[in-house]
Amino acid sequence: MPSIRPSSDLRNKYNEISEFCHKYSEPVYITKNGHGDLAVMSIETFERLAGKFELCKLLGEGINDLKHNRVIPAEEAFRQIEDEFK
Repeated sequence: MPSIRPSSDLRNKYNEISEFCHKYSEPVYITKNGHGDLAVMSIETFERLAGKFELCKLLGEGINDLKHNRVIPAEEAFRQIEDEFK
């Protein structure tokens, strides 16, 4: 279940929020005037999430290349990589 806190908790209970984010690797949702305003998370959680987004982007590019027949056999790809390091 998500943790939802009022914006005043950022000021008054920062350490508690930080501890929760690090312990559970989940964001804390911050409300302002009763409405969602921010999501706060540990840097580790943020980096993991950003990595997932990057992976999805690269997979999408690969699928697009497959659909448009912009592919080469794996052996040729490995040979090209090896040639770059010679």
